[in-house]
Amino acid sequence: MSGWALAWRLARRELSLRFKGLRLLLLCLFLGVGALAAIGSLTQAITGELAARGRVLLGGDVEVAISQRAADPDERAAIARLGRVSETVRMQSMAVARGGATAPVQLKAVDAAYPLYGRLTVVGGGAVRLTGADNAYVAPALVERLGLRVGDPLRLGAATFRVGGVIADEPDRLSEGFSFGPVVLVSSAGLARTGLVQPGSLYETKYRIAIGARDPAATVAGFGKRFAAAGWETRTRDRASPGASRFIARMGEFLTLVGLAALVIAGIGVGNGVSSYLEQRRASVAMLKVLGATSATVTRVYLIQVLAVAGVGIASGLVAGLVAVPLVGALAGAVLPVAPGFVVAPLPLALAALYGLLIALAFCAPALVAAGRVPAAALLRGVHDRRVRGGRVAAAWMVAAGAALVALVLATSERPLFAAGFLGAAAATLLLLVALGHAVRWLAARVPPPRRPLPRLALAALHRPGARTVALVVALGLGLTLFVLLATIRTSLDGNITRSVPERAPALFVLDVPPERERDFSATVVAAEPGAVIATVPLMRGTITGYAKTRVADLAEIPEGAWALRGERGLTFAAALPAGSTLSAGRWWSAAEARRPLVSVDERLAQSLGLKLGDPLTISVLGLERTATIASFRRIAWDTLGFNFVLVFSPGALADVPHNLAATIDMPAVRTGAVTRALLPRFPSLSVIEVGGVLAQVQTVVRQMATAIAAAAGVAVLAGVAVLVGAIAAARATRTYDAVVLKVLGATRRQVLVMQLLEYALLALVAAVVALLLGVAGGWYVVTQLFGFEWLPDWGAVAATLLVGVSATVVIGLAGSLPVLRARPAASLREL
Repeated sequence: MSGWALAWRLARRELSLRFKGLRLLLLCLFLGVGALAAIGSLTQAITGELAARGRVLLGGDVEVAISQRAADPDERAAIARLGRVSETVRMQSMAVARGGATAPVQLKAVDAAYPLYGRLTVVGGGAVRLTGADNAYVAPALVERLGLRVGDPLRLGAATFRVGGVIADEPDRLSEGFSFGPVVLVSSAGLARTGLVQPGSLYETKYRIAIGARDPAATVAGFGKRFAAAGWETRTRDRASPGASRFIARMGEFLTLVGLAALVIAGIGVGNGVSSYLEQRRASVAMLKVLGATSATVTRVYLIQVLAVAGVGIASGLVAGLVAVPLVGALAGAVLPVAPGFVVAPLPLALAALYGLLIALAFCAPALVAAGRVPAAALLRGVHDRRVRGGRVAAAWMVAAGAALVALVLATSERPLFAAGFLGAAAATLLLLVALGHAVRWLAARVPPPRRPLPRLALAALHRPGARTVALVVALGLGLTLFVLLATIRTSLDGNITRSVPERAPALFVLDVPPERERDFSATVVAAEPGAVIATVPLMRGTITGYAKTRVADLAEIPEGAWALRGERGLTFAAALPAGSTLSAGRWWSAAEARRPLVSVDERLAQSLGLKLGDPLTISVLGLERTATIASFRRIAWDTLGFNFVLVFSPGALADVPHNLAATIDMPAVRTGAVTRALLPRFPSLSVIEVGGVLAQVQTVVRQMATAIAAAAGVAVLAGVAVLVGAIAAARATRTYDAVVLKVLGATRRQVLVMQLLEYALLALVAAVVALLLGVAGGWYVVTQLFGFEWLPDWGAVAATLLVGVSATVVIGLAGSLPVLRARPAASLREL
């Protein structure tokens, strides 16, 4: 018997079902694979649920939508021929309760056919249909804010309604997207009573269509091609909530990469665990060599054992990932767009298993190859014989596994460039930490040693034979760097939202101000708040339908960063350069040039689309296409929360389009209620939005994202702890030898413990400094370059993160030293 058959027999006889010696390998793969399986399964469960409930979430099989108008007779006829139709109108408005209490709401008017799929239900009742003109159905949040009860009056625009019920389930709520207030449902006849729909008013008309067994994509493609210049936005049941689906997919991809980083850290623990195990099996390896086993046979024996335990760890991680999905759904509650149930998603599970296997193969290679290549005589000499051969074989092994891992990540990523950049940054960080680990050893061997014996011994421990300094610097550096990175990003975003933005943001946004009553509007505001600063701009909605020589309808996929091509955008025109914008190319139009159709474009959008000065840009407004020439590019200060438009046109391009004004009011936040109460009686069509409420919603979303990222990063921290434990275990034989020699020379347990305390404190300090530098640099890039916000980290939180990491390192290090302290010199010297 020879080869793999012999290796299998030997491995099977030696391996314990309790996995003694390889439990660290089991734990590290369980953590890493479990995190990846949970992230992948959760992402697929949510996207699958969105797809399965598509027609209910959308309210139809297909949807066609247009802003600031309804379909004309030809368009209505074409829509009616597609199938059964339900028409809805959605707009921003103000609700006024008894006593004058007000709140911004999302007013939604529906016809008798609504909903085509699903049921509209109310609290304490069943399904309802909106047929009467006098009832309004309100969201629970509005009931809480205004203290409403069923039967109470509620004014919307120029009409007063009766609260007919509190909405329990609005089936198409998710597909409606972000709103500046709770929803209020009325009938189409009820909307006509309000008088809110006027020329220039901002509203959106949607037609949901049930088409039966026909292909939704082909249906909307045919409609879109026929009315390509009208600016219609189309969706199908397969993309009922594209924003939510895109966010979940992107967030899942990012968290997967964070999970991979955690798995890489766990891989270091795998290497340490295998090294520690083979150190314990030193006598067995020597015996096999003495009996004639070849290096290949030894490597195969322990490779089989490692793969067997890795298989158990991977399988356990997959099970944990599956179980975690419904638990996350139960704990997250309203954070997720839909509630994911228990689902077995083969692709995420297979990917997680492959990632775990490749990581195990890559990081166990050096220890396995070294065990097979060291001669029996060297093994019998003791712990200080560290002659290792086969470094090239181990390196080739690791490179092959690493290349397969990278290829798998890039092949399964929706954004290969982003994934490649993340992996490149992680690889560069890993190499830098390896170099720093070697630098620490080099410096520790060359700095003048302290005079006192214990610090001298602690410093020597960093570079002595068998020291795990490099592995510990890499593992702890990666874990703490990721944690510092997340801490700086989260606290900087919170700082921008809670401190920086409110200092410059207006207190109120006001929509649908009639242009002919602008002076009356300003006078009313100033009368209620004399110190208020008012700014107004024309506002309308439109769709980009073409740029340069490209038609948007002909694009197979929207270019990365060109989010402005997705649906309608707010449009304005101005004679002067808007506040908060600076020209980065071209020049602003003069008074004479302003009569021509010109446009100024956000520089980031221009870069994404490859636009040049002088290129044409075509938009569709109120069903008609207009083309303007690009005159300049602008850099926009998005964090001011003022009027920031991707496209600003010259007056000659859009001034003749029916429109209303939008206004910002800069004033003390405590006076917003008085201004709102003064405006609504004179301007019932206005929508007044408090910026503080919007900021609260944004902050909630940011915190939810940060929590999800921190949870994924927590696996990296746990993996770092496992790596620390593994490094301690791998070096236990060397430490035991050192401790025994010191005891023989008269050292007490307390002195040995203090020496190791100093060693771990030095190591943790180095890892913390490195993590601080790398984490802060990465956080600064993400916050300032990717997000475009100010750099406002909370250094107290960052310092607390490092303090916890350093403390954990020292505590775990000392806990791992207890078996060393209990070692008896006589017994240990006989074994060594």
